[in-house]
Amino acid sequence: MTQEAGQRMLMAGNNAIARGAYEAGVYFASGYPGTPSTEILEVISQFSEIKAQWAANEKVAFDEAMGVAMSGKRALCSMKYVGLNVAADSFMVFPFAGTVGGFVVISADDPGMYSSQNEQDNRYFARLAQIPMIEPSDPQEAKDYLKLAYELSEKFSTPVLFRTSMRVSHSKGMVTLGERNEVGEGKSFVKDVPSWVVPIFAKALKAKLDAKLAAISDYVETYQYNRIEKGKGKLGVITSGASYTYTKEILPEASVLKLAVTYPLPKQTILDFCARYDKVYIIEELDSFIEDQIRAWGVTNLSGKDIFPRTGEFSPDVLAKCLFDEQPVNDFSKEFNIISRPPQLCAGCPHRGAYLALKKSGAIVTGDIGCYTLGALPPLGAMHTSFAMGTSVGNAFGFELGGINKVAAVIGDATFIHGGIPSLIDVVYNGGNTTVVILDNSTTGMTGHQEHPATGQTLQGKEAPKLDLVNLVKALGVKHVQVADPFDQKAMLQAINEALANEGPSVVITNRPCIFSRGEKHRPKTPYVIDQDICTQCGACQRIGCPAVLPGEQATIDDVSCTGCSLCAQACKFDAIYLKGE
Repeated sequence: MTQEAGQRMLMAGNNAIARGAYEAGVYFASGYPGTPSTEILEVISQFSEIKAQWAANEKVAFDEAMGVAMSGKRALCSMKYVGLNVAADSFMVFPFAGTVGGFVVISADDPGMYSSQNEQDNRYFARLAQIPMIEPSDPQEAKDYLKLAYELSEKFSTPVLFRTSMRVSHSKGMVTLGERNEVGEGKSFVKDVPSWVVPIFAKALKAKLDAKLAAISDYVETYQYNRIEKGKGKLGVITSGASYTYTKEILPEASVLKLAVTYPLPKQTILDFCARYDKVYIIEELDSFIEDQIRAWGVTNLSGKDIFPRTGEFSPDVLAKCLFDEQPVNDFSKEFNIISRPPQLCAGCPHRGAYLALKKSGAIVTGDIGCYTLGALPPLGAMHTSFAMGTSVGNAFGFELGGINKVAAVIGDATFIHGGIPSLIDVVYNGGNTTVVILDNSTTGMTGHQEHPATGQTLQGKEAPKLDLVNLVKALGVKHVQVADPFDQKAMLQAINEALANEGPSVVITNRPCIFSRGEKHRPKTPYVIDQDICTQCGACQRIGCPAVLPGEQATIDDVSCTGCSLCAQACKFDAIYLKGE
């Protein structure tokens, strides 16, 4: 990441945002991994000039970055959109005080829910918090606009919400690099209780916040990056973000008001623009955030969500269908019968062993967010609920309180640290009998093997104290704690059954790392094979859901993908499966 200024590089949006942080002179960056934002912090961590770290969760990340910004240095906090729900408590209050150094909060939305549990329009957070919001449309803007966000933040002493989306974050484009702006010593924190102790002085600070937002509203009226691109005819379009690029492709002759700052909106600029055209389309993904504000100003020559969908990701094909009833030109699905390939746990995944034992236990299993969410899908079908980070433990306790006692919560090691600990404390405090299975695979797996406090390593590769989950759980007051090997089905099932039968809270912690972790993926592995003379084709080996077990007239095992975990051999009642070479 030491390329010189002036170079042009092909970059994904997230990489460009990271470069923008470098060029903006950011001093500190924190966040929590989550698609589509993960790569931002991973790439930032490669710049030695920036202190970068993963936090236990998004609120912790926000609070740390907020403290750095109060100290007078430029800070960044990055997360996927649902992470802002977690950080919202601090996010909503900090604007009352303002900031000293520049402070930018990145929220990456996921229209279409490509890798998310819900669809949520985080633009509303800017309006709720009364802070400005900037939206880039492509990788070049992602880099450049991030620098603009710091200028806006410091000009008005306010946090800025930098809202991107899956398409902007993950699409690639040519980006011209710039120099790093080393921000010198400027303002620093001054002890001033009426400015910083928000609960006591909230009424006075709210009045200042309202006045600040009014000043920002005046400023964006002449903001050069809210630009009008004049076209032909009497059709106008107001748009932002990724939707701008689709608009230019489908309506190349329309006049376009392209918004960089989407909150607060430049009211007079928009009113003047709408007055020039017979028809104005508001093209925005997800909710009618921009449209509703413009309609509230009395503008009537608009079309927005009466034409365009409120859910899902836009594309040129989506716009063409809505505007002209055109069918997609590249609809290959009608031409080819493409076989569906649903996601599944990897060959050798330790979570599979935990789920096989949980299924045999007959318990209701409340789930969480991670790779292990795939345990809900056939043929395992061993997880029965899943909502958000950390909900599994509280949900399981709730089932118990509702009179259903044979319930186990499953939660990954990273997710337990993120949001499961308070719920387990509550189970202990309120005398519950809840069983929690912590699937410890020694990484944050689903988002790409990020470090966390129980891995013993930081984002920038430094050794760190390794959080001991066993001692942590015991310190919370759980007396029945067992560590079990998920690849030993007899021991795993026994541990789960004993935990379910225990009077009081109980925790089972699995102890196998992710098969693709640094140490595991290079470990020599001996595959299993099926003796076709003994095999009865009962299907037991296929019901474990391992992709290395190949279906057919006679089941076989792919010796390239088989990791030798032995779960298929343990499932076979006829001893037809054995290690290759034995």
